[in-house]
Amino acid sequence: MKREPSSRFEIEAWGATDVGMKRRLNEDVFLVDHDTGIYLVADGMGGHAAGEVASRVAADKIVHTFKEKPADDDETWPEHWDPDRSPSANLMVDSILAAHYQVTQAMEDDSELKGMGTTVVVAFHPPGTDTVVICHVGDSRAYRLRGGRLALLTSDHSWVHEQVAAGFLTDDAARTHPLKNVVTQALGGSSEPRVDISENEIEDDDLYLLCSDGLNSMLTDEEIAELLEEPGTLEEISSRLIFAANQRGGNDNISVVLLRPRPA
Repeated sequence: MKREPSSRFEIEAWGATDVGMKRRLNEDVFLVDHDTGIYLVADGMGGHAAGEVASRVAADKIVHTFKEKPADDDETWPEHWDPDRSPSANLMVDSILAAHYQVTQAMEDDSELKGMGTTVVVAFHPPGTDTVVICHVGDSRAYRLRGGRLALLTSDHSWVHEQVAAGFLTDDAARTHPLKNVVTQALGGSSEPRVDISENEIEDDDLYLLCSDGLNSMLTDEEIAELLEEPGTLEEISSRLIFAANQRGGNDNISVVLLRPRPA
């Protein structure tokens, strides 16, 4: 009989979302699914509530696809899978791409949804591992606080980030640039998006944050780190982050998901 590997950690998680101070609709969606070990934030785009449709369709499709096709090391891998990734990581990429095609199909079926799309950032804790897999498309972010230091685990798929990387814009200028909300990759776009992925070993004091850009566009990374370091439950920390972003102006919907590994 095959014995399942065991993990030293289990994941405590909490998610919250807020419409912010300037928007009428909340087009963000967050998901905390302990059964599958999937945690995500999706930031929808498109007028007349279409962004809310895109983010919900994508979130539901990612979880549904992942549940339908469990990864198994003993099975033959599909040819398109990357051998440098784990089966779970490859399957998560497949699930995100399936969500892209589901959003695209929804637009083809309903002309009123034309032009919608969504970003997504996903954290996944494969059963029996000490790893957190991070995948993203767009400018929703994943951070990790470890030993008092905050690390950004994702790289924004956005026009301003590309300009910063090329040396044409400073970080400060990018925060206020009129094109700061223009993403270069999204689910529902005209071409298949690039899914960036990393597999991260868990350590005892880790705290992971997934967020829509409604948080990090209002708060600097230093301010986010300070709020994460303050003591409290994950619910209390989430509330502090959202409150601070709204105090700063709350220009967009704000969504956060916090993950705290605990000794199993």
